[in-house]
Amino acid sequence: MNDGAKPTLAELTAASFKVGCLGFGGPAGQIALMHRVFVDEKKWIGEERYLHALNYCMLLPGPEAQQLATYVGWLLHGVKGGVIAGLLFVIPGALIVFGLSWLYAEHGQAAAINALFYGVKAAVLGFIVDALVRIGRRSLRAAADLAVAVAAFLALYLFGLPFPLVILAAALFGAIASRAKPEQTPAPVQSGPSARKALTTALAWGAAWLAPVALVVIVLGPRHMLSEIGLLFSQLAIVTFGGAYAVLAYLQQQAVDVHAWLTPAQMIDGLGLAETTPGPLILVNQFVGFLAGWQAEGGSLGLAAAGALMASWCTFAPSFVWIFAGAPYAEALRRNRYAAGGLRAVSAAVLGVIAALSLWFGQHVLFGELGSLETPWGRPLLIPALASFDPIAALIALAAAIALIRFRTNAVVVVLACAALGWLRYVMS
Repeated sequence: MNDGAKPTLAELTAASFKVGCLGFGGPAGQIALMHRVFVDEKKWIGEERYLHALNYCMLLPGPEAQQLATYVGWLLHGVKGGVIAGLLFVIPGALIVFGLSWLYAEHGQAAAINALFYGVKAAVLGFIVDALVRIGRRSLRAAADLAVAVAAFLALYLFGLPFPLVILAAALFGAIASRAKPEQTPAPVQSGPSARKALTTALAWGAAWLAPVALVVIVLGPRHMLSEIGLLFSQLAIVTFGGAYAVLAYLQQQAVDVHAWLTPAQMIDGLGLAETTPGPLILVNQFVGFLAGWQAEGGSLGLAAAGALMASWCTFAPSFVWIFAGAPYAEALRRNRYAAGGLRAVSAAVLGVIAALSLWFGQHVLFGELGSLETPWGRPLLIPALASFDPIAALIALAAAIALIRFRTNAVVVVLACAALGWLRYVMS
């Protein structure tokens, strides 16, 4: 499938703002939404190009959905488009999370927040099912693709294998398999990569990322709370693969146990808040930075805002380094038979990844109580209590899926309708 007409910068900005405002449900829901907007509705980018970009972003550390938005923006309008798409993917949700973090710190209204987004969380399931259907139709072109997707799902959900290991194994399998069945060489891209330009780009954007951290460390000292936030989240941006879910365990250990910026209960509330607002799930980092600053001086909004800004910057700024320096090489790989085979297998594995995240998210939305089951291989599995099944949430999710898949209803309409249904339940209860 070839790419469609190139949008104007204003059109890209409007679409990116829409994605940022409606990007509920973590990476699975956001990848689904961007596919629907950029590929299906606007037809600005072809299916193969989108999946290729997604496969590359899945190999990177940090928030893959924001990186994918940046990549798509870069394809459509260069660095300017990438900056616009990447920032607008984050800013709407970041502003909402900032306001709700302040309300939480001041009044502790996490329960009211969750009730407000009840219908939206159910709608996310519909978006994820829509993504599984759409991406599955295009990426599962042979029995081997299905086998890779199932293997990735089982490796992640049942055995809890490291995310990078699963993706790299899929890429290796695809590259080896491509020798037996050569792929048709894709059309050449506009220009080849330049090592000098990539190095210059990486240095420039890396300096922009690390300059605020270095300034704070020099002025306030390495032991200051803002310095510790900058250093911790910069480290997380480099070493954590697999998106928000992969980083949560390490983040909780550092923020709760080591630095004591917040309590375990507050950490859980922050995750719930990030799950029920638009934008990346990793915006929980901003919540952690806010509470760290808030509690450092007994309710200082200024320090809390600085902590939230530092955490967000060090979480998302590295994405511009990886995309602007590495995307030209990723595009060049489209002409390489072995790389194309490896990335095709990664595309199938991504379907298994989305399915694993979908099951995890669906269990938390549709069931009020979750237990755990010990397995012979030592990996506890979440088991929902059947008595806690929420039929209203299930009906809302089903209605959203039908509206999206069968009737191709506009995403804004679906989200608003589901939010209204959720609010109606809250009012009538």
